[in-house]
Amino acid sequence: MIESEKADRDLSCLVVPRTGQLIATDDKWEPYRLLDRDGAPIAPVAVFLRELLTAGRSVATLRSYGMDLLRWWRFLGAVDVCWDRASRLEARDFSCWIQLAVKQSKQDPQPRTGSRTARAVGAPNPVTGKPTLGSGYAPATVVHSETVLRGFYDFHRDAGTGPILNPFPLDAARRSRRAHAHHNPMDEWKHERTGRYRPSVPRRIPRAIPDDRFNELFAALSSNRDRALVAFWISTGARASELLGARHCDVDPGQQLITVVRKGSRAAQQVPASASADAFVWLRLYQEDLHGKVPRGRTQPLWWTLRRPHRSLTYHAAHRMFERANAVLGADWTLHALRHSAAARMARDPELTLSDVQWVLGHAHLTTTELYLTPSKEEVVAGVLAHHARQAERRAEPVPPPPAPGYDPQSLSVLFGRPL
Repeated sequence: MIESEKADRDLSCLVVPRTGQLIATDDKWEPYRLLDRDGAPIAPVAVFLRELLTAGRSVATLRSYGMDLLRWWRFLGAVDVCWDRASRLEARDFSCWIQLAVKQSKQDPQPRTGSRTARAVGAPNPVTGKPTLGSGYAPATVVHSETVLRGFYDFHRDAGTGPILNPFPLDAARRSRRAHAHHNPMDEWKHERTGRYRPSVPRRIPRAIPDDRFNELFAALSSNRDRALVAFWISTGARASELLGARHCDVDPGQQLITVVRKGSRAAQQVPASASADAFVWLRLYQEDLHGKVPRGRTQPLWWTLRRPHRSLTYHAAHRMFERANAVLGADWTLHALRHSAAARMARDPELTLSDVQWVLGHAHLTTTELYLTPSKEEVVAGVLAHHARQAERRAEPVPPPPAPGYDPQSLSVLFGRPL
């Protein structure tokens, strides 16, 4: 039975403090560790992250899962409920709170209460057309959090260390007998696992950078290293983290290939780079800039920081570099937009098949690659404007005069024995 005081919990006055933290360690057996408000490791999360590491999940995945669990632990601390005593009531309130709460930043350590205007988005960027992010959590973050927490409680339920009922259940309507009553036996079954507290996410169309804007963005880069990185990203279509993990032995300028480790499968794959060898030229200039300053072994990292002490370039440092180039143009493109741009260019090339693009991008399914056949906003706007221009020209054409009285095309066709 739901207690009245819990059912009437006022989320608008709920304050979730920034207690606990997720720290990165140098231990390869435990890359990330979640600490509680007292600085002690949280054992249930440590076991769950170890399970993910054993299943072959990447370090970035562990960090993403750890951040979702950190938000859940902070919420449980605010409502004074232990993790193994949480019910679907706490899961419902958390799912409601994370959709309406104002996201806290490191510069603003004071906790805030929920607000219904937290998810309001701002005006679109005048250069890219992307809407400005609001002060709340993105819908993709909310959906990812629900999936992670459901998997966390499924793991502990199977291990016998957590509650028997998962606080984040699946939607019963999707698992009923009538859910697929009209399923076509010739079609494959869809992977439908929708949680009860999982909000809908609008379908996002891959946003590519137009060629003229890309030239302006490339001109705003301030170093040979940055130019080499962007040239490789736009020509290979590799993810940002995949290219940043490359070593000296992974570069093959003779065949214009570079080897990257795929994010999901962790498989090493050679991908073709710029056909005009621009990326390798900028790479060579960058290596000359750091000659004698960084190690040059075959297994050493390929990308380094430009400031002393020289360290291996991380994703966050590369992201800040790209933000500085965006600031010159007043744009807000991301590093992943370079992958979308490369994929859109290859998908529109008549010399490349869609299977070729799928192999280069490392997609597991062809349906994922088909998204890049969707026309961009610029193409749709240009096509519609051209349509209106053609309609205006047709309306401006002179109208032929009507036939003279007594003129009957049918009778004349009968007279001459052929249609006129």
